[in-house]
Amino acid sequence: MNRFGFIAVLGLLLGATVHAEQVGLIKINGAIGPATASYISRALDTAAAGNDECLIIQLDTPGGLLESTKQIVQSFYAAKIPVVVYVAPSGACAGSAGVFITLAADIAVMAPHSSLGAAHPVEIGASGGVEKTDEVMKQKMENYASSFIETIADKRHRNVQWAKAAVVESKATTAEKALEGKVIDLIADDMADLLKQLNGHVVNGKTLKTTGATVTEIPMQSWERFAQVFLRPEVMFILMLMVIYGFIGELSSPGAILPGVVGAIALVLVLYMSAILPVNVAGLALIGLAILLFIADVFASTHGVLTTGGMIAFFLGALMLFNHGGPGYQLSLAWILPATAVTAAFFIFIVGKGIGAQFQPAQTGTGTMIGKVVNAQSRIDSAGGKVFIEGEIWNAVSATPVEAGQPVEITGIEGLTLKVKHKN
Repeated sequence: MNRFGFIAVLGLLLGATVHAEQVGLIKINGAIGPATASYISRALDTAAAGNDECLIIQLDTPGGLLESTKQIVQSFYAAKIPVVVYVAPSGACAGSAGVFITLAADIAVMAPHSSLGAAHPVEIGASGGVEKTDEVMKQKMENYASSFIETIADKRHRNVQWAKAAVVESKATTAEKALEGKVIDLIADDMADLLKQLNGHVVNGKTLKTTGATVTEIPMQSWERFAQVFLRPEVMFILMLMVIYGFIGELSSPGAILPGVVGAIALVLVLYMSAILPVNVAGLALIGLAILLFIADVFASTHGVLTTGGMIAFFLGALMLFNHGGPGYQLSLAWILPATAVTAAFFIFIVGKGIGAQFQPAQTGTGTMIGKVVNAQSRIDSAGGKVFIEGEIWNAVSATPVEAGQPVEITGIEGLTLKVKHKN
């Protein structure tokens, strides 16, 4: 009996070890975008498959895209395990889209001295930059964002009035005031403190057991890391410039091949990204107009007027291109100004000379001999004769006979025979 008792106790100990509590963790730093939404959705599935007590999302973001935020909120609602959003570390911020994500969590937590708020639709994708959305559209987006965050706050039993104020009045708050105002549930100094405070919380009928739980971080996959870097306005902007430079470079230097290939690949990537990122069509139109003005100035004697107009159109187009994106998804002047200057220089100094050279007379080769006048070396008639030009003796024919020593003008070339006529 003692032996069986020992085996039973050992089995219980092993079982306890095997079934030790585990908590999933992911860290979101930076703007919220398509890669973020994909990462969070996969992490929720991974944590649920591993029977984790919950998934903790450590958040520090200035905001991001509204569409991606909607996908994340929907993922929270459909999650099979409790979702904990932890705005951390101390000093971190959950702005704009981060407010929606924090309020949508089953348990919302902030680190001391962190901040939450300012979720006006201007911040999350309705407008931005120097262009202001018209009042009707602005009001529609504000109403939509307000109702969206109101439903989130109501579902999670949080402070609905503060949530609406965060959208309508761009209201923000500290962790301490957020807890006092029932915007969040907890304030935790660090991960150990968070696990201790989460223990015993009941979420959808499940009592969390997190004291002493193992925290397992779920890393980003290679594709998610690539998408996080690749699906950016700056990358798409560079690819657009590659399309412009590649195709125009190919047209100005026919047969180069490489510029055309690079431009074609970049075009496919731009089309793919434009279906994901919030691109303003008016910005694209202005950039297209700028290219036409640059090219037109190559052929027109406008003393740079069209080029100046092209630079203005390109600058405004680039400024408007992503002005519907949220924080972290707008082009800064640090990108726009150099791109405008480089593009203008490209068309003035490279494209202008390349296209202009194609309309100039030949400077080398046999084509340069046409129109030149030389003396006949021998009698030239329809049967043939000889001329000496550019250090070589050429066969020549003439419709009217020309005597040796008389001047002739070269009018054409057929193979290795020159066509000439008598020059008076």
